[in-house]
Amino acid sequence: MAQALGMIETRGLVSLIEASDAALKSASVQMIGWDKIGSGIVTTFITGDVGAVKSAVDAAAEAAGKIGEVLAVHVIARPHEDLANVLPKSKTAAAAGVPAKK
Repeated sequence: MAQALGMIETRGLVSLIEASDAALKSASVQMIGWDKIGSGIVTTFITGDVGAVKSAVDAAAEAAGKIGEVLAVHVIARPHEDLANVLPKSKTAAAAGVPAKK
C-alpha cells in the first residue's frame, strides 16, 4: 500500500469522474479504483505520497463541488497494510493475478 490513501465520496457518477480527473491532474497520485455504495453514492480511492494525496483530494473536492454534491473527503496517512483487503483492486494488481475482493 502507498504512503497515503485518499477518498472522495460524491452523490452521482459524473461528480465522481470530475473529482477523479481533477485529483489525477493536480498531483502525482494513482487512482486504485472506485466503489458504488448505493443510492447514487460513489467513492474514489487514490494513493501516493501524503502531500500529493492531500493536494489531490482538495482539488478533487473543489472540482466535484462545482457540479455536484461532495459528501465526504478523507486522507489516511500510512494506512495499515490489511486495509488493502477492503479496497478495490487496481488494474495493475488484477493483471498480476491478485484476486479481487469478495
